[in-house]
Amino acid sequence: MRKIDFIASGQTEVDDPHYASLDWIEVANEPVLALGRAYPAGFNVPEHSHRRTQLWFARRGVVLVSTSSGRWMIPPGHALVIPAGLQHAIDVISDVDMHSIYVHPPATGAGGPPRVVEVTTLARSLIAELVEADDRPLSPRRQGLVMELLLEEVANLPDKPLGLPVPDDERLARLCRDFLKAPSARASIDDWAARLGTSRRSFTRFFREETGVSFGTWRQQACLFASLPRLADGEPVTQVALEAGYENIAAFTTMFRRVLGSAPSHYRKARRDPFHDA
Repeated sequence: MRKIDFIASGQTEVDDPHYASLDWIEVANEPVLALGRAYPAGFNVPEHSHRRTQLWFARRGVVLVSTSSGRWMIPPGHALVIPAGLQHAIDVISDVDMHSIYVHPPATGAGGPPRVVEVTTLARSLIAELVEADDRPLSPRRQGLVMELLLEEVANLPDKPLGLPVPDDERLARLCRDFLKAPSARASIDDWAARLGTSRRSFTRFFREETGVSFGTWRQQACLFASLPRLADGEPVTQVALEAGYENIAAFTTMFRRVLGSAPSHYRKARRDPFHDA
């Protein structure tokens, strides 16, 4: 095991510990690698890939991971499973404490898109045990048991619908990009269909073909993406809800609970580790 704790800053690629750790990940022989990092809001990691599957766990803060086919947001208490070999870039939305686990593909399954998962109490404890092994060394037997149980737990973590597909069609992609700049729960299918010069029925079918989800689901996800960073920065729930196009806080809270299982207020203090005392 190895832990790398640092505050990523404006360092160059040559001396940035982030790039040093990427090199280490590629050459290390251990079956499971564990890293701990702290990133400031606004930090960006250019497109890259790993030869191992990565579990990117946000203990606090909000992170956006982008690939050629979509975007995935990681709120506090969640993780993104990034398949080995997948090119991805990272944008840190708010100050983040991250624990990351790297394993060989057969352990968690190879291929397929990334998936956002809710990190259980057990998985969180096992990850921390490995990340903190430098400060509290584990016996070989205990380390092996922790690794084995963690891999079993990761394979069964519950999925959360926090991905946002990017359509291939350039006209539709342009509408989606514009919407992401100012998401609104009131956006209508009829308006988008008119802007593409097609009927409601044709647009509905076309949108699903391009993204794999309904327009309503995509719109909800986009609004959630826009809301999470603002909540993490401590903005009032009512203000965030109204500016996202929801008529009242109750409707916004219902949507939030349905998708994430927690009220919006749970994410307002994401600068603090919400699971520190769990």
